Amino acid sequence: MLTIGELASYAGVTVRAVRHYHAKGLLPEPERDHSGYRRYDAAALVELIRIRTLAEAGVPLARVRELLHADEGRFVAGVADIDRRLRTEIRERQRLRERIARLASGDHLALPRDVVVLLDRLRALGVDERIVQAERDGWIPLAARSPERVPEWAARKMEQLAHPPFADFYLALGEALDRPDDTPRLIELADRAAACFMRLADERGEDYVDDTDLEAQLVDLMDTWVFANLPSAARLMELLKERGWTGWTRLERVQSAGGGAGTSRDGTR
Repeated sequence: MLTIGELASYAGVTVRAVRHYHAKGLLPEPERDHSGYRRYDAAALVELIRIRTLAEAGVPLARVRELLHADEGRFVAGVADIDRRLRTEIRERQRLRERIARLASGDHLALPRDVVVLLDRLRALGVDERIVQAERDGWIPLAARSPERVPEWAARKMEQLAHPPFADFYLALGEALDRPDDTPRLIELADRAAACFMRLADERGEDYVDDTDLEAQLVDLMDTWVFANLPSAARLMELLKERGWTGWTRLERVQSAGGGAGTSRDGTR
């Protein structure tokens, strides 16, 4: 026969835990012997180990009580359900471990491989690293909000970068960062960008230019962040709006005051 301390030690729990299980009605509390001590037999040890195992698996104590009083068939079925839940949790935790492991891997932070390939492509084109970093940070909430659409969006952006005017837009924007007050340069960039967007929209449809389908609040939040970090981008968007396009995160065609699509300074629509 075992004392409560010995029982707790053999089962790998504390004496306090044993008393807690007594209070919850999980473990029967034996009568005291003639010396005033409670003595536990092997059956109590086996039962306590079962309770500890279920509790450590995250099973609520109320459910533990049900399983301990269930017949063999219900007990086996209950344990099978617990096992399925644990396997799901293990898979989720493994995914979290993989994301944590990428924290020291630069662009891999919270980003799928499709986006990392896109960022590498921007660097290969010679795009200013500040623009690449802004692009990267913009993809992080997109990947968190709509991970299932990221491969589609990234593939579309890669295809767009194959168009020289679109790639030139990124290159010229990088040049404009060091000359935020160079209005003629920004006007030139706005003209080229508007013409590029118009051509792509006319050839492939407006959804091809940008189809992020995000909530307005998230779009505004991301745009505000970009404009705070890239002041020239805010001015560029003002110029682009005059030419029929608005939005950074979600680019859309807008109507001019005259009711038609915007027109650039050189008349390109």
